[in-house]
Amino acid sequence: MTIAFADIASVQTLPQLLAYRAARTPDGEAYRAFDAAAQAWVGLSWAQAAQRVAQWTRAFAAMQLPAGARVAILLPNGLEALCADQATLAAACVPVPLHAIDNPGSIAYILADSEASMLFVDQAAQWEAIRATGVPLPALRAVVVVADAHTPLESAEASADAPALGSLAQWLAGASAGSAPAAPPGPEDLAAIVYTSGTTGKPKGVMLTHANVLSDVKAVLERIAPTPDDVFLSFLPLSHTFERTGGYYLPMAAGSCVAYARSVGQLAEDLQTVRPTVLVSVPRIYERMHAKLLETLSPSPWKMQLFEAAQDQGWRRFCAAQGLPVPARSRAGGWMVALPWPLLHALVAQPVLARFGGRVRVAVSGGAPLSPTIAHCFLGLGLPLVQGYGMTETSPVVSVNGLDDNDPTTVGRALPGVEVRIGNHRELQVRGPVVMRGYWRRPEDTARVLGADGWLGTGDQAEIVQGRIRILGRIKEIIVTSTGEKVPPGDLELALLADPLLEQAFVVGENRPFIACVAVLARDEWQRLAVDLGLDAHDPASLNSPAVQRAVLARIEKNTSGFPRYAVPRAVHLTLTPWTVENTFMTPTLKLKRTNLAAHFADAIEAMYTRPGGR
Repeated sequence: MTIAFADIASVQTLPQLLAYRAARTPDGEAYRAFDAAAQAWVGLSWAQAAQRVAQWTRAFAAMQLPAGARVAILLPNGLEALCADQATLAAACVPVPLHAIDNPGSIAYILADSEASMLFVDQAAQWEAIRATGVPLPALRAVVVVADAHTPLESAEASADAPALGSLAQWLAGASAGSAPAAPPGPEDLAAIVYTSGTTGKPKGVMLTHANVLSDVKAVLERIAPTPDDVFLSFLPLSHTFERTGGYYLPMAAGSCVAYARSVGQLAEDLQTVRPTVLVSVPRIYERMHAKLLETLSPSPWKMQLFEAAQDQGWRRFCAAQGLPVPARSRAGGWMVALPWPLLHALVAQPVLARFGGRVRVAVSGGAPLSPTIAHCFLGLGLPLVQGYGMTETSPVVSVNGLDDNDPTTVGRALPGVEVRIGNHRELQVRGPVVMRGYWRRPEDTARVLGADGWLGTGDQAEIVQGRIRILGRIKEIIVTSTGEKVPPGDLELALLADPLLEQAFVVGENRPFIACVAVLARDEWQRLAVDLGLDAHDPASLNSPAVQRAVLARIEKNTSGFPRYAVPRAVHLTLTPWTVENTFMTPTLKLKRTNLAAHFADAIEAMYTRPGGR
């Protein structure tokens, strides 16, 4: 096979990227997945991956979809999702990745809005739930069910009111050797329409071109520099642009292996088995690891003190190595802070790093702000954790810290080729080849954020200090109290969640005299607290006990000690019911739907402000 691309710089489309990689390292391990039948992890080479994609591409050719047709993909991470995406791109069609945890109504809206011609689903039940919404889908020609690929399905032909429904095996069998392959896409053709989660209103389809995505991949390649020896562990949904670029196209460009985690619930075990060298994650995963650590250590005062001593000494070592101001020693570790680092490393840091597999070379955190508490902990214990910033509209990465240029209070420097500046209202603005073409069929919405000069308004307030970007909060989410104080809720909520007792937090206070919050308690931690206070954890009335309120507010005050006094919540409403996508309080990318939460807890919020003393 002759390859026309001398190096990665000459690759201009995503199908070219796979062809380039398969030609460059055909025998290198590309993907690894767990085979449930064999109870073993099975690898696939780049040449084998390309052959599998070619089979899917032939099936696309037989369908004769027009160039630019939208193909919706509702699949879990894995080889089938990869093949569906790559074959769609090779057919010059446009993938529309869907969130597997999204509700059927939202998915039906996206299918209708994008006028999708095809839909790949994992289970037939998913399609039945979508169809049951009653949303008309006149453009949809075919639905392919990927799981149980060899089980025949009824309805082989499309009718006026329903698309053809078939298994993956049936669809692949329809490929014709005589079907002419589609003309390949060009750099300015669409490589995806990714729908934003929509914390308010309907989701919008972000149009990303091949040039957008590849310019971002190439720039990240310079900053993070993965190699063919690296192993990524993929567990974020491929419907997220962060995972698509950072955990899918980036390792393809570098020739790294991607192992697909079995599930988030089995992530801890998969980390031990796969032992990845590169992690691409949202902060929630690091938060859960941190909470589990504290849960394990808290029953033993001396173990907790040893942990705090190692974290403190390690953090000061990190700051010195990065040229950051070195803080004074913390008193939390007591006399153990004076122990030699090799001993602290062996007793504390090494076992913690082993939870991540023991050989992580770089761990990237993005998609949401990372709590300083979490950053100090893991960086202090030696996890090479770098925070980045981006949004779907920027393909998505705008900036990221480097391993040798890592200030965790910032999201790093802009990537090569990406311009940033501060506009009105301290808004961060971005310009460069990573910026989207616009929103699908929404020119008015596009014009609101994307100027004729190419500058994109991010909606985030920021400052740029010595070339590094520091995010201050969402412009529209800044809380202004009745006393005129401005409080970014995101940073405050992160600080609150550093306490393992609080599973979720929602800060309120707009036009109110002080800040308050609604919080979901972690059930195990709640049971411990209830026992300590002599209360029945199963009695809902216990949550409103004055003793519980005092205890939770005391913990909140401790975890927000670095905030101005006016930003510390003075009242709290507690619940044990988690906020999820299904109950409409979270977006599919796990952001709070503040409007929905405010409406649901309206009475409780009002009560916090009418309670004497705000407590």
